[in-house]
Amino acid sequence: MEKIFYTRTGKMALGSRLRMLSSLFTEEAEKIYEQNRIPVRAKWFPVFYMLSQNEEKTITEIAQEIGHSQPSVSRIIREMTAKGLITENKKSGDKRQNRVALSAKGKTLVPRVLEQCADVHNAVEELIREATHDLWEAIEEWEFLLEQQPLSRRVLQQKKIRESSQVRIVNYEPKYKTVFRTLNEAWISQYFEMEAADIRALNHPDKYILNKGGHILVALYEEQPVGVCALIKMDDPDYDYEMAKMAVAPEAQGKNIGKLLADAIIHKAKVLGASRLYLESNTRLKAAINLYYKLGFKKLNNRPSPYKRANIQMALDL
Repeated sequence: MEKIFYTRTGKMALGSRLRMLSSLFTEEAEKIYEQNRIPVRAKWFPVFYMLSQNEEKTITEIAQEIGHSQPSVSRIIREMTAKGLITENKKSGDKRQNRVALSAKGKTLVPRVLEQCADVHNAVEELIREATHDLWEAIEEWEFLLEQQPLSRRVLQQKKIRESSQVRIVNYEPKYKTVFRTLNEAWISQYFEMEAADIRALNHPDKYILNKGGHILVALYEEQPVGVCALIKMDDPDYDYEMAKMAVAPEAQGKNIGKLLADAIIHKAKVLGASRLYLESNTRLKAAINLYYKLGFKKLNNRPSPYKRANIQMALDL
């Protein structure tokens, strides 16, 4: 029944399946200690082994070296002490700083445990030879890969990819006039204040953007407008168009919509024959600035702006 369950759930239950495999190995480890009549619990082994290699260590040092939490190591130390396998050298009021070592009884078990280690090593090697895949190497590889990028971040990326596939970028229509204004008013008012140029463009997009050779794109998620961006024709010998008035609804952020809008605006500018694209922003908007750099925009120096809030200007060669 367990195998049927994991077949149905697939990779979603990876953690549960690994715990089941871990439990299986732990049960087998306990049997191995029992059959060799060694009075050591399987879960004690990392601590026992560390102390068998050194005279004394603090709980903090042991926890760091074996990758366990200090409370976990403290519990194991208490259990091993109760069985007479560990002695504690109390030098501090902080128990984590007290040094512990194997007792005389514990030291007598070291040769037998090491012999058992050799047997286990050889048995695992045999298991690896029988298996199609080397689990030990796979674990090391997976640990390395997850250190580089945790599973939670990988899942978040997949979520963005899935949600991005549900986004459509469409051309502006009069029915989107209100959302174009409200989305921009929201972010501008949140960080700065509305200025005269904002009010003109947002209240009259036809007059100040579209009729002057510009374009507005709208992002639809589940067929609802959640993002906007404008491509404004510039009367400037150095720049053809300005990418401006980009806004994404708070509830739709994190779905890669800003990137999709920017890509669509850049594509539109290229289709129109533009050679350079311009934008203005503020360094407080870190996510936006990072996006612009990723898109290839480069910072300009000493260019005046009609907006008080604009403290950075950028350009992209198309």
